[in-house]
Amino acid sequence: MTTVRIPAGWPATEEQARAVQDGLRAAVVLDEPGPPPGSGRVTGVDVAYDDARDVVAAAAVVLDAATLETVAEATAVGRISFPYVPGLLAFREIPTVLAALEALTEPPGLVVCDGYGLAHPRRFGLASHLGVLTGLPTIGVAKNPFAFAHDEPGTARGCTAPLRAGDEEVGRALRTRDGVKPVFVSVGHRTALDNACAHTLALTPAHRLPETTRRADALCRRALREATA
Repeated sequence: MTTVRIPAGWPATEEQARAVQDGLRAAVVLDEPGPPPGSGRVTGVDVAYDDARDVVAAAAVVLDAATLETVAEATAVGRISFPYVPGLLAFREIPTVLAALEALTEPPGLVVCDGYGLAHPRRFGLASHLGVLTGLPTIGVAKNPFAFAHDEPGTARGCTAPLRAGDEEVGRALRTRDGVKPVFVSVGHRTALDNACAHTLALTPAHRLPETTRRADALCRRALREATA
């Protein structure tokens, strides 16, 4: 487990954080398809908090994309680096997530975030932020649609409906299990939306949420328990 300090010069106010988002957003790459589903490595990242103790734990879990077997994992623990502000959650998570990724013994390949990429009020959620900082292809697979409207996709696995901000498609509601609530997929960096949805389906053979997210969630919760015991 890696212990993380809050980086020097890390934003301390909402205004500073929004300025960082504005400065980095232009670096998001949207014209690459991304790695093909079922090939290479795919990595899930997630975080868990103990606000009372001012502790955040992050986990990164690398899977073989063809078999979904875990091939590497790493955790990092640090102080919470930013207050809870909707739309600025990346600033609470990025330092420890980066440390967990850097501690991996295998290349991460595509990174799947439990959150948003372009499906974000400023079009720069955690998946985009992490992608720009690392250069890795990233996608966001969220449990809820945040502030965006969508029609219900068909009830069968694989059905989709656009996630919209006005006339702009910022992601898709994707049904990963027959008759089960959809997940909400958006591009982060260096990956196309069709490919992001295909990866999400490849990572959900038995559950609503991707195996990457499920395993990273379990690991970061365990790391938090150990850090605060």
